[in-house]
Amino acid sequence: MSKLIKATFVGSISIVLWGTLALFTRLTDGAIPAFQMMAMTFIIAFLLMSLKWLYQGHLGLRYLRQTPVAWFVGVGGYFGYHLCYFVAMSNAPAVEVSLLAYLWPLLIVIFAAFLPNEKLKGQHICGALIALIGCWILISKNDSAFSSEYMSGYLLALLCAFIWSGYSVISRGVREVPTDAVGWFCLVTALLAIACHLLWEDTVWSLNTRQWMGVVGLGLGPVGIAFFTWDYGIKHGNIQLLGVLAYAAPLISVLLLIISGEAEPSWAALWACIAIVCGSALAGIRRNSER
Repeated sequence: MSKLIKATFVGSISIVLWGTLALFTRLTDGAIPAFQMMAMTFIIAFLLMSLKWLYQGHLGLRYLRQTPVAWFVGVGGYFGYHLCYFVAMSNAPAVEVSLLAYLWPLLIVIFAAFLPNEKLKGQHICGALIALIGCWILISKNDSAFSSEYMSGYLLALLCAFIWSGYSVISRGVREVPTDAVGWFCLVTALLAIACHLLWEDTVWSLNTRQWMGVVGLGLGPVGIAFFTWDYGIKHGNIQLLGVLAYAAPLISVLLLIISGEAEPSWAALWACIAIVCGSALAGIRRNSER
């Protein structure tokens, strides 16, 4: 297995884990303020990486020595995306925010063409657009109705898409930064989230076992391991294919909710599945055959 294929596979683990986001979030019952949740989950992610460092016999201090650019890209990507997303959710309906924010995989496919040794091909654009249509079918279910009164929320949602796609593509330019450094980026993100929480929210600690399971699940999976594997994948794998595959995350979310009894099967899920699978195959089949 080549390094490219291995890194792409590792990166795809993030997409599967992001697919568990809705299920774990559902377990929290919406009882935890957004920035408190962000702080708690990113602290868990940092502790998860710390366990790796302790197992290796050190405290990870060597990974603190990163360039200002690396710190800006890492913390700016994590904190910037979540800040804009939470504020957008408070200023516009969730469906429209999700639709606009989930333009980031398509933007990754486009922006990655400007990276060294990468170029934009027809099957990348077509595959991403087909997968995007599937994603929109799944999220909207004919319920989206954009309105000018929510323009500020829409713009922030679009900014989310640009922040995460920009973070993902620019990270390719700092591939010398080890994935272990993401642990420190998560800690700084958590500290910034704590500051926002103290400014704007009331703290909630009276959680039941189900809600704590949701918090821990989010911190270990969609926030913890997922960010570590995504960092490795976008730096060393097929970033354009990962961008298209990312559209599978909302599909996985819906399937998990259906399996767990938290949602009902629908034709939208079926058509979205077909579109996302076909789009991903179109984007990846020619590239793989060339290598």
